[in-house]
Amino acid sequence: MKTGDFLFTSESVTEGHPDKMCDQISDAVLDDVIRQDTHGRVACESFITVGLVIVGGEITTTGYVDMHSLVQNLVKDIGYTNPKYGFTYDACAILNAIGNQSPDIAQGVDTGGAGDQGLMSGYASRETEELMPMPIMLAHKLTKRLAEVRKKNILPFLGPDGKSQVTIEYRDRVPVRVDAVVISAQHSEEILDSTGKHITEESRQEIIDKVMRPVIPESMLDEKTRYYVNPTGKFVIGGPRSDTGMTGRKIIVDTYGGMASHGGGAFSGKDPTKVDRSASYMARYIAKNIVAAGLAEKCTIQLAYVIGVAEPVSIMIFTDETNEIPESRIAEIVRKNFDLTPRGIIQSLDLLRPIYEKTACYGHFGWNYPEFTWERLDKVKDLQKDA
Repeated sequence: MKTGDFLFTSESVTEGHPDKMCDQISDAVLDDVIRQDTHGRVACESFITVGLVIVGGEITTTGYVDMHSLVQNLVKDIGYTNPKYGFTYDACAILNAIGNQSPDIAQGVDTGGAGDQGLMSGYASRETEELMPMPIMLAHKLTKRLAEVRKKNILPFLGPDGKSQVTIEYRDRVPVRVDAVVISAQHSEEILDSTGKHITEESRQEIIDKVMRPVIPESMLDEKTRYYVNPTGKFVIGGPRSDTGMTGRKIIVDTYGGMASHGGGAFSGKDPTKVDRSASYMARYIAKNIVAAGLAEKCTIQLAYVIGVAEPVSIMIFTDETNEIPESRIAEIVRKNFDLTPRGIIQSLDLLRPIYEKTACYGHFGWNYPEFTWERLDKVKDLQKDA
């Protein structure tokens, strides 16, 4: 292939995947704290395995979180209600290992400084209507569809755990076709064939017809597109029974599917004084408005902070030679139009609200939900004017 011609792959996981269960638990704790105390500080990590959920971290708040009920209700909503999946909401032990946030951190944050040092990235591209990379958006839509057909009993044999993967062929850096689609979906034993080692061809075709085809644009499919459904043959044992889960282990799934760089930290379980999260949201907000304003076809932004210091120590703009004006000029316009201090980010994006559990599945970016203020395009005219 010539330069600009390549295959690119991204993956997503369902809400019943053990790592994503932990992200949801950590963000549900954060939401419960913010609902009671907008000045609360939360750094919450979760761990899940067979029959056990551990919730730990550092939280300082005037509120109270009923950890047992919170975890049980969340696991129930995800769909672990049947013992056949080896893990149920009402039969798992829940260990609360929460402590207080260090006062050494608080003294720098209380004055408006960043909650930690680190680098954060944001990205946008014109290749989809969401201004996101196509591979990750299609992968997310597939896992969302998996959950939908399970919960609506369209495919009642499905379990909560599952994964998707999409490979896109690019020509001259433009996505032109889907080369391969993968669905690995937990299921009950009723759809196994006579060998007990594979799902039936009928069930495989049902997943293709009712999960893959409604999501993948027909124009992106051709006779060479490859379809993989449960490639090992079967996927009966899944969820926490088959694999441990931890908060923050799906950071590429959470962001841009590997198409853009990632900063140094995960998002879930962190209140917005932690720039790992809030500055990454701001970086996406800026990149999306830059691309929507026509200043570049694609844009990567890196921000970097020092603990206790409000202003970023660096701002980097990279447009991969798709920019209409110099990147240095775009950086100047960014500084003029966006408040990049932690307090400014929190205020601009209205982040002190219980919105975070919704971010914990199917990616933090690309969805035009009212809670996802970082997806707004309200800065486009200002950027165009200054450019």
